[in-house]
Amino acid sequence: MNKLKILLTGANGQLGQALQHLPGLSNKIEWIPTDYQELDITNHQNVDDFVKSLSPDFIINCAAYTAVDLAEKEYGKALDINAVGPENLALAAKSADIPLIHISTDYVFTGQNWKPYLETDSPDPQSAYGKTKLAGEQALLKVGGKSIIIRTSWLYSEYGKNFFLTMLRLGKEKDSIGVVADQIGSPTYAGDLATGLVKVVEYCQEHPGWIDQPEIFHFCNTGTASWYDLSMAIMEIADLPCEVKPLTTDQYPLPAPRPAYSILNTQKFRNLFWPGIPYWRTSVKCCYEKHQNKII
Repeated sequence: MNKLKILLTGANGQLGQALQHLPGLSNKIEWIPTDYQELDITNHQNVDDFVKSLSPDFIINCAAYTAVDLAEKEYGKALDINAVGPENLALAAKSADIPLIHISTDYVFTGQNWKPYLETDSPDPQSAYGKTKLAGEQALLKVGGKSIIIRTSWLYSEYGKNFFLTMLRLGKEKDSIGVVADQIGSPTYAGDLATGLVKVVEYCQEHPGWIDQPEIFHFCNTGTASWYDLSMAIMEIADLPCEVKPLTTDQYPLPAPRPAYSILNTQKFRNLFWPGIPYWRTSVKCCYEKHQNKII
């Protein structure tokens, strides 16, 4: 059986690394890992030539401009990476008649809802970052083809720079920290999102006629938490004595507005691909154990 060739953009980011470290895939998937050094997704000709020369079976786009606050000043750069890049990938994927899986975000919504956001709810981003990510979604919907847009929230992992690793570091360095307690969402472990993406790929393989136009899905771990709750869980699981004090958003001002309510309804994803998405606390523990093994 031939291995599936998957072009992976943003391969050095936390989700890209999580995908490449998933166990049991070495006989099934041949990753073509790229970061901006190997492939400039903002250059249409580069993307077109790259896809034509390597003939992948799938593209998974994990490349993104994720500096939420800096995007307020670097809107053009964020737009290039978060919208122009995905459009170029979508055009190349459509030309090659292959599926493209693209990662988007809860920031496309206002964050002022009172129940979990559905895929069909109207986006209304409040930050520059959210606006560029929505522009990426809109570009894929316009291009058409076999694009699968997956919105996620509060991504963390044992790789790179993220909230989980920051809390571990601060928990060892400080006696107490303040963390925002009035923003609610679903922390999402990159290892679980990576598993979910592979399940999407497998479903596409098993149902070759399933996807013929862009579809949007939501993926995050089950359950809800505030950033304060997540911090408390990390300190507890890592057995760190650092005291966590709850703050309001007003007490911790940042250049870009944060959604107060980021909970995504994942029923559509669970119905089709993975009914058993893990609970967020279970995944935080899993991430901590993998982090410990990684640094030993």
